Amino acid sequence: MAIGGGIVFLPVQIGLKGIWVFTLSLILAYPAIYLLQELYLKTLSESPECEDYSSVITQYLGANWGVFLGIAYFIMLLKGMLTYSLAVTFDSASYFHTYGLSSILLSDYLWYGLLVLTILVIIASQGEKLLFRISGPMVIVKLAIVVLLGFVMIPYWDFNNIGAFPDILPLLRDAVLTLPFTLFSILFVQILSPMNIAYRKVESDPRRATYRAIRTNRIAYIILAVSVIFFAFSFTFALSHEQAVEAARNNISAMAIAAQVIPGNVVKIMTAVLNIFAILTAFFGIFLGFQEAIKGIIVNITTRFIAKEKINAKVLTIGVSVFIILLLWAWVSTRFPILLLQQIGAPVYGIVSCLIPCYLVYRVPALRKYKGLGIYYIILIGLMLCASPFFKFFE
Repeated sequence: MAIGGGIVFLPVQIGLKGIWVFTLSLILAYPAIYLLQELYLKTLSESPECEDYSSVITQYLGANWGVFLGIAYFIMLLKGMLTYSLAVTFDSASYFHTYGLSSILLSDYLWYGLLVLTILVIIASQGEKLLFRISGPMVIVKLAIVVLLGFVMIPYWDFNNIGAFPDILPLLRDAVLTLPFTLFSILFVQILSPMNIAYRKVESDPRRATYRAIRTNRIAYIILAVSVIFFAFSFTFALSHEQAVEAARNNISAMAIAAQVIPGNVVKIMTAVLNIFAILTAFFGIFLGFQEAIKGIIVNITTRFIAKEKINAKVLTIGVSVFIILLLWAWVSTRFPILLLQQIGAPVYGIVSCLIPCYLVYRVPALRKYKGLGIYYIILIGLMLCASPFFKFFE
């Protein structure tokens, strides 16, 4: 599910800031992704227990750090749910309008957001097996469409969209602002912990499990990096700055705007399928974790007053699902800018994905063998992610 919301919003950010800014951001971000994900896996593999990342952090640094990381993970999940609830509401309404299925923009009506989110939550609440059956084929289709769409967009390239080379200070500022979008386009650090656990369970030799996990990570990184870079440049050559501004103003993705302005049914169908599949798999991919996190908070508070055995699990699940629907519906009604939300959420990823693994290397004796120049580079990118929201004030 690595190709998620980042890929559908990346072309909008590139269109707003320019290809030169994206190129610098790419040079900064993609080596960091490779380094930080490999370090993330290595810190997991050195743990004697086959557990999730929060538990591993607790083993290394103590319970307080485990609590801190749990809070940080919850904020990451919340940011994802907020992003994808906005995207699925506004983009689906845009497609209905573009394809003539509605004469009005349905997202202008409060009931539409409630209907869409209720349907998605009902589907997502059915459990992991159903979501795996739904999301698995979607992931394969997404990657295929990313590559094919890059080729299909070639006839619509306009090199006037490249623009002039900007001044150095605006270039550096906008590259930092674009960094979260570039990172999120292929970052899949959130699935490395479950992948490591899966390999540790099937391999009796932990070293063999680590080797397989790192090899899988490298192969996935290369495939995603090549595919997404080609797609991003191809898409950017085909869409103008004005069209990117329109997408940002209407709170929709580049896929939705492409369906409106580029002729031909093939492009319209492919952009719609990619957009829908990317957002849905991202939504489904984090929903269960988000739902379990809220249930855990409620149980933690409730058990202070009543016995855990008296809590009705079914009622709790239904109640949490209803709460999530109402929360996301209220959020969607604010029409908060998706691009701004992506930038505001960057510090959490900088802390969890970059700074904490590097801190482990210096704090835990067993991990000090991973010290090197790569660690300093990951720290630099982590600090840039933490600082990126503040660069909005200098635009």
